Amino acid sequence: MRSHLLNDTTAELYRSSVSEGVERVAAKLATTTRPFTGVTPDALAPTIDAVDLDRPLHDTIAVLDELEDVYLRDAVYFHHPRYLAHLNCPVVIPAVLGEAILSAVNSSLDTWDQSAGGTLIERKLIDWTAGRIGLGPAADGVFTSGGSQSNLQALLLARQEAKTEDLAKLRIFASEVSHFSVKKSATLLGLDAKAVVSVPVDKDKRMQTVVLAAELERCREDGLVPMAVVATAGTTDFGSIDPLPEIAELCAQYSTWMHVDAAYGCGLLVSPKNRDRLTGIERADSVTVDYHKSFFQPVSSSAVLVRDGATLRHATYHAEYLNPRRTVAERIPNQVDKSLQTTRRFDALKLWMTLRVMGADGIGNLFDEVCDLAREGWELLAADPRFDVVVEPSLSTLVYRYIPAAVTDPAEIDRANLYARKALFASGDAVVAGTKVGERQYLKFTLLNPETTLADISAVLDLIAGHAEQYLGESLDRAS
Repeated sequence: MRSHLLNDTTAELYRSSVSEGVERVAAKLATTTRPFTGVTPDALAPTIDAVDLDRPLHDTIAVLDELEDVYLRDAVYFHHPRYLAHLNCPVVIPAVLGEAILSAVNSSLDTWDQSAGGTLIERKLIDWTAGRIGLGPAADGVFTSGGSQSNLQALLLARQEAKTEDLAKLRIFASEVSHFSVKKSATLLGLDAKAVVSVPVDKDKRMQTVVLAAELERCREDGLVPMAVVATAGTTDFGSIDPLPEIAELCAQYSTWMHVDAAYGCGLLVSPKNRDRLTGIERADSVTVDYHKSFFQPVSSSAVLVRDGATLRHATYHAEYLNPRRTVAERIPNQVDKSLQTTRRFDALKLWMTLRVMGADGIGNLFDEVCDLAREGWELLAADPRFDVVVEPSLSTLVYRYIPAAVTDPAEIDRANLYARKALFASGDAVVAGTKVGERQYLKFTLLNPETTLADISAVLDLIAGHAEQYLGESLDRAS
């Protein structure tokens, strides 16, 4: 089986195997007419269950043929303009090329003696991102697996920087529509269940800073410690951006760590015309960015940035076999000194390739396109009496619900919207997301594909209305 090891003697097999795989995917992308086939778990599971992993096929072509049945045929294709569901972007070709290179070379970005140039490329990109944010000359950071890990590491640093060793006294403040990873991180960090204080939002789904100020003052009066405020620049459900300058003022007043979760909104860092929406982010102590959301990068590509690179010491542990203490004095750049991970992919290469081919403005223009489309979509929804749209978009998310003219029962309307989403997914014609606003069921477009048009949005809205009306008609028939 040595013939399958990638080395100097198998370079031609590598070339032919990868080329065949690329041909299959390219053909699929060229001929896919809808984002999903509508296959159900029950229908697909027997095909995968029938594969005997202890009986290999011993032939790459045969395996690729099999892959068509177990994966490629029924994959959800984010590149399709009617995939409108989650924070999944279509990816740019330079990044996919970077993915192919980094997988083959297989550098591990924990220590210099495993990555060399990869280490310096990652550090260059961290400096570049910190500069785009405006964090200052002492800033630093590290690539992570995604926003949840970035938020966890940022809150770890905030916990260690807090002026108490009594974990029961620590409090984290985040809006009621912040990412669930904030509460998960608090649990992982050993904090009390009450540690995360949920701050209500205004009509635009932005944190109410008046309430935040009151909660911070109450925290101090109760003898508790305000460990961190998590401001969100692009909430998952609404794309809303918290009032960053006002939050920064309060954090300074109460000596509280300011973390900005910009996993979604980081695309504005390269926006030629909307960068001002992130004003105030430069005052953060830490920032989460997900390049695999709004920089059109393949998963995974994320980072956590900090204003003061010295705070990353809280994630530093030394092992003699890996990064002994003497390497610090020798000025050997080991990225594991900054990371929660040890073995770590060279995900930075994808962003490097993208910037070197397309440039920052090229990425930012694409993100501006989807933000503009969201504005047009909001105007379309606001003018359509069939739908209720929740909030004007700050980024590229639209939350709405179908409102039938003849039905007044909110619970029945909830069921109609749930049915419409499921029926649309089962048809494969489009994929949309769902969420709740208060206790009511809503639907959601997350627009991250510049190829999506207003005509696509209009067509999908008509499909949703049709499925909802079908459900309501059947419901009336059952009732009678």
